[in-house]
Amino acid sequence: MPRAVVLLSGGLDSYTAAAIAKAEGFALHALTIAYGQRHTREVDAARAVARALVVERHIEIGVDLRAIGGSSLTSDAPVPRDRDIAGAGIPSTYVPARNTVFLALALGWAEVLEARDIFIGVNALDYSGYPDCRPAFIRAFESLAAVATRAGVEGAKFHVHAPLLEMSKADIIRRGLALHLDYGLTHSCYDPDSSGAPCGRCDSCQLRARGFADAGARDPLSSAREA
Repeated sequence: MPRAVVLLSGGLDSYTAAAIAKAEGFALHALTIAYGQRHTREVDAARAVARALVVERHIEIGVDLRAIGGSSLTSDAPVPRDRDIAGAGIPSTYVPARNTVFLALALGWAEVLEARDIFIGVNALDYSGYPDCRPAFIRAFESLAAVATRAGVEGAKFHVHAPLLEMSKADIIRRGLALHLDYGLTHSCYDPDSSGAPCGRCDSCQLRARGFADAGARDPLSSAREA
């Protein structure tokens, strides 16, 4: 089985992207980044998701982006709630260069593993307006990988797979349910309370709720809260 490095955050999208990679016949090597995010609950979710996917190996790397700042996810600045997601502007939850940093780490591990495939769960349709979730970013990083690594210089070609890139959140959920994924293992909220319960009002919570509604499915996390 060909190896693939999958970026696994513990969220709904990365779980689905990793499951697609597995369905395509890749042996999964999962990478989770603890970057100083306020929603550390997602790291626990990533561990649960990795177990569910029966990955070959799951490693966690700490890169504390709080020192850089610039985001409400890595500071005490308030996370936007009840925002018009369709409105203009990049929200304060954007973490400067986050996906560039994440993909760079995934690329390094892929080179060591002699893997040529990296999976990331970015989405350019139902998202909060982040610049590093667009097709142009994925293409640019593939070009970077060709000149930034020994393997690339020696002729290897790295592929950055973003299978969810042009899917709606509802379509992502439908695909995951078709793959029998347990979305109760995941965590999406940017600003959970001290118990880890989602706020229900941040961009990520809104997108998740709308995705399940449009997919005609019930969010197992909502079911658990109502039980």
